[in-house]
Amino acid sequence: MRLDEGMLEYFRDISEEMVSRFGISRAEAVARINERYQNAEISAYPDLMCHEFPEYWAYGLYYYPDAAGRLPTGDEEDDEDFDLSTLEIRPAPAKDSPAWTLG
Repeated sequence: MRLDEGMLEYFRDISEEMVSRFGISRAEAVARINERYQNAEISAYPDLMCHEFPEYWAYGLYYYPDAAGRLPTGDEEDDEDFDLSTLEIRPAPAKDSPAWTLG
């Protein structure tokens, strides 16, 4: 995807959230982002997605929603009732997929 410098930094922040919150490698975080957004039309910074903090998107890239369709937001107050151990982790992109080489 083509990104301006502002959006590139925003996506870097999302990858850093995944690395720090979930203990995955930066390469895996970038592959998850690439897989999800490779064909997306992303506007210049601030794209509409910037109304949410990077951690909001990080949770959606790493976990499936719970039975009620909810995911943590990254806000400690909003998320105090979430038990992350009950959320199912999305599988990482296959190592031989283009997502690992796009970043």
